[in-house]
Amino acid sequence: MKIERSEGRPLVVGHRGASAVAPENSLAALAAAVDAGAQLVEFDISPGLVVAHDSGSAGPSLDEALDLLGELDVGLHLDLKQAGYEQAVLEAVDRRGLRPRVLVSTALYPVARRVRALAPDLPVAIGYPHDRHGVSRFQWPASLTRAGAAALRAAMPARIPLLLRQTQANVLSLHHTLCSEAAVAVAHRAGVPVLVWTVNDPSEARRFAAFGVEGIVTDDPKTVLATLLGP
Repeated sequence: MKIERSEGRPLVVGHRGASAVAPENSLAALAAAVDAGAQLVEFDISPGLVVAHDSGSAGPSLDEALDLLGELDVGLHLDLKQAGYEQAVLEAVDRRGLRPRVLVSTALYPVARRVRALAPDLPVAIGYPHDRHGVSRFQWPASLTRAGAAALRAAMPARIPLLLRQTQANVLSLHHTLCSEAAVAVAHRAGVPVLVWTVNDPSEARRFAAFGVEGIVTDDPKTVLATLLGP
């Protein structure tokens, strides 16, 4: 799969399916993302090949998710949450002949390197930063986050070349607080496309589209797609 803008617009990636309208990582959310027009559907894979954000959470199996999405006209964005089952994930993909439609992502450097070694033909995204405790799920007061986010965002362009070298990733997936026009430009000079997550506000979607990102990861693909298609 080549990660590139479609008709001049970023790809719309359903985050954990369409988690704004159905429980995240559920088969219903995955189907809803396709119905909403997402070009890729992202979902988490935890140990045991369970489609869930956390290893202790219940969810459908990877096989169930691949069987569902494999029959639909959509790209598959598989986010590996831990190490140790990279080969098993690729084998499940290859049993269905889905490799040409797959993007793999992870926030873990060793996992990115392992997938790149096992499947050098695949796009592999390094997610940054690694949200170990799920803090991105919470809405912190702007006064507590604005200064810290601004400092990290300013430092991000200088960080990107080292990040790409250390992980061998060929796609960059940035949290929206760290994504800037400068960061996107640095990644593009390295020949690396950029995804930004998780973006649900239409004005933010338009802003990141103007930066030149290749993909916008969103809980609400229907709204973001309508925003990008609008006047």
